[in-house]
Amino acid sequence: IAEAFPVQKVSIIARGMAAGYTIALPKEDTTLMSRKKLRSDMVGLLGGRAAEELVFDDITSGASNDIERVTQLARTMVTRLGMSGELGPMVYGQKEELIFLGREISEQRDYSEAVAEKIDQEVRSLVNEAYEKAREILKQYRKELDEVAGKLLEVETLSRDEFEKIFPPPVPHRSSTPLLN
Repeated sequence: IAEAFPVQKVSIIARGMAAGYTIALPKEDTTLMSRKKLRSDMVGLLGGRAAEELVFDDITSGASNDIERVTQLARTMVTRLGMSGELGPMVYGQKEELIFLGREISEQRDYSEAVAEKIDQEVRSLVNEAYEKAREILKQYRKELDEVAGKLLEVETLSRDEFEKIFPPPVPHRSSTPLLN
């Protein structure tokens, strides 16, 4: 995906609750996140789950944090960022925040049950589309997936250069963030 940040490191060494991790960082500072970038992040987050299904014909609890993050990202896109084609550029739900602590303390629902159902449908649609895109990409690049997995079993961690020797970026990175002059 052209909007995705380049992979900096991939590891199968467990850290905390994670059985492994991938670090992708931007080439330049970003202050705005476009809808395309957020959707590409969702595809990346669902890559581990999609790979499990593709390779092992089964799934595990290993992707639970990624699924939580992608669901929250989709919900934020729909309810806070106005990035839903169906619901339009509106904010749904009023948040009470402890500004000085930087934490939300509650969210007051200011919309109907019918709108709540539409929000749920939009979130589900965004997540399902991202999952299908992740599966499609992994099927297309299955050879590279297997090579990366084999190398990780051998050395446990790959740097960006090592990763790109096996899997050069198939499309050049393109920032989808509008430039501010």
